[in-house]
Amino acid sequence: MAKTATPAPKSKTTPVDAVLIAQDFAAANQLATIQTAAAENVVALATQLGYDGALSVGALEDGIRFYQQRTAEACMELGKRLVLLKEASLHGEFKPRLELLGIEYGAAKRFMGVATKFSKGPTSALLKAAQSQSKLIELLVLDDDEIAELEEGGTVRGLVADDIASMGVRELRASLRDARADKEASDKLIADKNAKLDKLSRAIKKATPDDVLKKLQAEATDIMNDAAGAVRGELRMALLALNDHYDPHGGDSINPNRSIFMAGLVGQIQADLNALREEFNLPDVSSAADQQLAADTAQWSGKA
Repeated sequence: MAKTATPAPKSKTTPVDAVLIAQDFAAANQLATIQTAAAENVVALATQLGYDGALSVGALEDGIRFYQQRTAEACMELGKRLVLLKEASLHGEFKPRLELLGIEYGAAKRFMGVATKFSKGPTSALLKAAQSQSKLIELLVLDDDEIAELEEGGTVRGLVADDIASMGVRELRASLRDARADKEASDKLIADKNAKLDKLSRAIKKATPDDVLKKLQAEATDIMNDAAGAVRGELRMALLALNDHYDPHGGDSINPNRSIFMAGLVGQIQADLNALREEFNLPDVSSAADQQLAADTAQWSGKA
């Protein structure tokens, strides 16, 4: 009996999801674009930082491990690689990579800050003075001009490079903190002074000529009262003391210089007053011949 042939299974055709394929291609192209842009940014950043080593993620991580326990110069190199690693990492990857390297994010930020701040110019003398990573991190508070000044052998915040080299970390931190406090206090004093000058300037601009004249008259009257008080009080008491001084040799009949000396004191004041009257062409309102003018002047001065 002939065997019945087993029919071939029916062909099953899986439908093609064109939309899904297109989305996969788009995602792949977008990722490639991001990676290409990141690679270009890393190359540009490496040039800016003066870094000429390998730029692959693996090479950067190896370099970071190598420089982690080194000196101030190593701190710079570590910071450069961290900056580049951050640029080379996709969004959200940087912190996990730091965890794998055993570096806290806060410490990484400080190292990156050192690289970006101290790679802007020559820092060989400053790196030599800092010696350690800790002291170099303390110097982050300096601005670019101060860093350049130290590098050229100048003094910044009361310190030169040799001072930095001889100080411990705590001493350097305290010195920089005190210098900053002094600078802030000085800046505040200058700002307060400028604010007062601005306020006075605005007040003067708003004042009328009559207001200014009254103020000047009041100030002049105060000075005159002080001078008159000195003459009527202190100078008079001095003349009394000279006049009453006991002379065992017979007084002025033996020593006439006392009266001459006293007359000289009074004469000097009279001469100064006459000079002022002549300089400003002022009438003599102290004489009995012009008592009314003197009274009017005194009253006018009192109302000023």
